[in-house]
Amino acid sequence: MSIRVRFFASLKEQIGYSETMVSSDQVATVGDVLQQVDRASVLTGRLLYAVNMEYAKLDTPVAEGDEVAFFPPVTGGEP
Repeated sequence: MSIRVRFFASLKEQIGYSETMVSSDQVATVGDVLQQVDRASVLTGRLLYAVNMEYAKLDTPVAEGDEVAFFPPVTGGEP
């Protein structure tokens, strides 16, 4: 199985790159993808997840060709 993985905002600085591929038959969920790409536990703090541009949870299943994105919580706007 091959999955495209993207990191946004401060996460790409924490992990050192903005995009990678995960190729493994042992990847079934977003949590599995996170374990594969962050073996050194570099990503800290609260994370948000998306699969194919839709919010997801760690137990959300992934499939061949999916795109999984990791990003920090976002707040915006000016008071």
